[in-house]
Amino acid sequence: MRRMNMSTSQPGTESGYTWPIRVYYEDTDAGGIVFYANYLKFFERARTEWVRACGVDQHRLAEETDAIFIVRSTAVDYRAPARLDDIVKIVSRIERLGRASVDFAQEAWCEGTLLAAGSIRVGCVDRVALRPAAIPAPVLAALRRGPGVGQGVN
Repeated sequence: MRRMNMSTSQPGTESGYTWPIRVYYEDTDAGGIVFYANYLKFFERARTEWVRACGVDQHRLAEETDAIFIVRSTAVDYRAPARLDDIVKIVSRIERLGRASVDFAQEAWCEGTLLAAGSIRVGCVDRVALRPAAIPAPVLAALRRGPGVGQGVN
């Protein structure tokens, strides 16, 4: 398991893209708390929105370049529970941007409490061969700029 280099500061006090998610009944277990695996879904949604906010249309990217992103590895540290109707803020940042992969650090927060911290490695692959592929140059540039800057990379 890779070592997680995670911040434990509250949202708004660190750099990162924040995406809110409401906890629905379907997200909870028999004890009424968020089922642990659902944090991976929350992280996935937030990363997808982060990439979209960078101006990258992943569907169009796949159609035009055959490049897709897949999760290669994850590690999550669970610290506190979220419950039905909570608004969980997912904070996402890039820890490392490589030629064919991106390491994300993600945190789930609720009312100032860190719920979960994750380290997720996403790889770029050719969607037909499912072999590693270089991240297309315009996408790499968009990820380096970050959300909200230079919109329109497809």
